[in-house]
This record gives sequence, structure tokens and C-alpha cells, in this order.
Amino acid sequence: MIHLGRLVRVTDMDRAIVVGGGLAGVRAVEALRAQGYAGALTLVSAERHRPYDRPPLSKAVLAGDTDDTTVDADWDALRCDLLLGERATGLRPATPGGGGVVTSTAGDLPFDGLVIATGAAPITLPGDGRQRVLRTIEDARDLRAALTEGARIVIVGAGWIGAEVATAAARKGCAVTVVEAADTPLANAVGPEVGALTAPWYAEAGVELRTGVKVASVEDGGLTLAGAPGGGRIEADEVVVGVGVRPVLDWLDGSGLLLERGVVTDASFRVLTQDGDPRPDIVAVGDCAAWWSRRYGRRLLVEHWDTALNAPETAAATLLGGSAVYDAVPYFWSEQFGRMVQYAGVHAASERIVHRGDPADAKWAVAWLTGDRLDAILTVHRPRDLVQARRVIAAGTPVDPALLADPDVPVRQAVRA
Repeated sequence: MIHLGRLVRVTDMDRAIVVGGGLAGVRAVEALRAQGYAGALTLVSAERHRPYDRPPLSKAVLAGDTDDTTVDADWDALRCDLLLGERATGLRPATPGGGGVVTSTAGDLPFDGLVIATGAAPITLPGDGRQRVLRTIEDARDLRAALTEGARIVIVGAGWIGAEVATAAARKGCAVTVVEAADTPLANAVGPEVGALTAPWYAEAGVELRTGVKVASVEDGGLTLAGAPGGGRIEADEVVVGVGVRPVLDWLDGSGLLLERGVVTDASFRVLTQDGDPRPDIVAVGDCAAWWSRRYGRRLLVEHWDTALNAPETAAATLLGGSAVYDAVPYFWSEQFGRMVQYAGVHAASERIVHRGDPADAKWAVAWLTGDRLDAILTVHRPRDLVQARRVIAAGTPVDPALLADPDVPVRQAVRA
């Protein structure tokens, strides 16, 4: 139960701390100032760089088109103390009355209001061999230097990141092999039926795709495979692991907050305690936040740029005593093998798939429906479909599945009157 009388007001909060130096962190700082917060403000970031965008790391940075993705923020105007290269090590929330202390490598940091935006860290595989991941600007620069013509690059994981790294490596003339434990690319992201439609892209780009193959360990000079007769090995000059990320939560051990796949929050990003009670003085946002979606009736953990960009506005309003609720339609895009792939919605509980166009063509889409409700859409080179479908999903208006299946009918005209 939320007790409105305990909500922190703008005039009640004198010391606010944002833990996390990614996009969600800087957007939280900007949102707090834009919404009238005038007190002390500190951002703690484990990285030594000022906040930067991560999506270009696997796209423009790997391609060599840019070396800097720093977010354009006026830190002087924001009046925010930046503690770069410093890591939060613990949280001691005060009760009752709110507030508490963030312990960090820079010392104890008392707060009246706290934004948790520590993001996620890549999952790595067993083994003593060198394995590259792609999460930081240094990761991207170092990997780019390794993508030389003829280099044997083995990528573990045919998800979004794996496909984008394979794209960059193939373009640079590398000999690329992608190993995927599932039977199709993108199986976890969009399901095996839709993921299978992207498999031909690998061969077209000269990339060897090996599905249904699990890795036992990363060793010097390659991979040892699991379950293969007599072992099995793939030789590699470089191994890149793209099998997902986990929220950075270790510093919250013993804090009393509810941690289940992420920092559990309500629909306004108020964190929940282990007793299930919301704390209006602490919010969580970005890749580490598992927030309640009223739209989908379930908890979501969305590790995408669009959520990190937009959700902090709601989190800041909540911290300042507002009653805003975040219920946007999740959105993501990827550039792989010369194709722009976009996705909006949540399809986990959908009843069926409607194909919109022929996947053998350059432009096509797939929609997920429950009854006549559009739950999600994936588009390939059909940006107008994506924009219109996202609006339809947000409005919750019914659609005519037959019209939706016709690629010559605009999505908006498939809406039932």
C-alpha cells in the first residue's frame, strides 16, 4: 500500500543521488532538474567516461564510423557532481522517514532521494581463454581493432548483439562463425518461428551459422563444444560472447530491497522492499529495473535504449512526489546484414502470428495477435509499419487480421471501426 502522506516533495528532498552512469542515469539527472528539483545532485558511475549511448557500439563504433557516443548533456547547467570511476558498494536505506546512505569507493553518500540505474553486465562463459564482450566503449574499440581481414572470429550467440557483431566482422573480411545453442537465431527474442526467417541472412553475408550447438568452455585459440562426439572444437583468433546480460545487483545485497531478475518496482518505478512495500524515496530505472506494466499485466525488464531514454522522466516525477505511471510500448531496433529490423510490443502471451509480406522479399513484417488485439510487431525495412503499429498497440484498438496480413494495406487502415 502506498501512503500518500509519506511521499517526498520537491521541497523535502535536499540530497539526491543517481547510481549509474549510462543513458538512464543521465536522463534521470536531466529529468530531476527539468521537473524543479534544486537540491544537491550527484551521479556515481563505475565508468570513467561521461555517460554515452550504447547502441552505436555494435553499429557505428564497430564499423569505424565514430569513436565517441557521449550523450550531449550540459553538466554545468545541471549542477550535478560527477563521481566517475567510482562504484557503489552497498545501500543502507533508513527507516522510517526515508533516505539512507549509499556506500561507495568514494565514501559514504547520504541521500534523501535515490535513483538506481546501475544497468546490466554481460554474461560470460566458462573457460580460461580470452573472450570478448561488447558493453563498453573500450570493448567496442578493442574488438574493432581485432576485426582484421582474414581473422577467424567466432561469435557465441545469434541474438541481436551477435548478429550485429557478425555483420561488422563480415564487412571487414573476417572469417566469421556464429554458434547458437538454440535451433534458430533470435529464438529467445522473437521465438523460433520468426527467428528462423533470419537464418538465411548469415549465409548471404558469408557467415557460417551453427545452431543447436552448445559451448562447454572458451579455451586458448577457440571453443570446446558440449555434447559433440569426442568433444569438438572450433578454432578462433577471437571469441566474442553475446549470450545476454544480467542486471548489476550485487551492491544491493542486504539492502532489504526486493530483487528478482532485477530491482522490483511498481508501475511508477518505486522500488519494493522484501515485504512488498514501495519506497517513494528510492526508484529504479533502466536495464536493472523490473517494473510492473499495467498494459501487459506482468513485470517487465526491458534492456533497450528506448526505455532508458524515456522511463527516467516518470522515475524522476515519482521521486519528486508525483503519481506518474510508465506504460509505454517497448521498442527496439537492430541493423544486421544490411537490414533495418525493428520491434515493438510484447508477444510472450500472444495467441498467433500473422505474416505481412513474404520473408523472401526485402521488406516484410510479422505481427503477433491475441484475438483481434495487436500485441507486437517485427518489421524488416518497413519503418512506416512499425510507427503505425506502435500507435495501434498503445491505443489497444482491435484490428482486422486479414487486412493486417496484406502488406499493401497500411497498418492504420487495418484498425476496425
